[in-house]
Amino acid sequence: MGYYFSKTINTDFEGAIQKVTEALKAEGFGILTEIDMKATLKKKLDVDFYNYKILGACNPPFAYKALKTEDKIGTMLPCNVIVQEKEKGQVEVSVVDPVASMKAIENDELHDIATEIRGRLQRVIGNL
Repeated sequence: MGYYFSKTINTDFEGAIQKVTEALKAEGFGILTEIDMKATLKKKLDVDFYNYKILGACNPPFAYKALKTEDKIGTMLPCNVIVQEKEKGQVEVSVVDPVASMKAIENDELHDIATEIRGRLQRVIGNL
């Protein structure tokens, strides 16, 4: 089993960020965090890197449900979405598979929540 879902879209980097944000919103997710790896690596290591952002997506009702089910689940939240442009105009969007990441936790109720989130994230990727 893989640990992510991915799709490459033909657009500029900022356009991809906007499309991903809109697709996440349509499935009930908001962006809690945004990490610009290109800027971070330049600042910390003085290296040039391609456009790469990590978006921390959260669906509050499901996050709340998961936290009530398993109080340490916060170690795996939010759902990470990466947007990377290795080639100009070709942007790859990848999302974590929550079912794969929750596999180590033996909690059937949590598995049901992860399955629902997986479906929503697959729709996000499919709608790009």
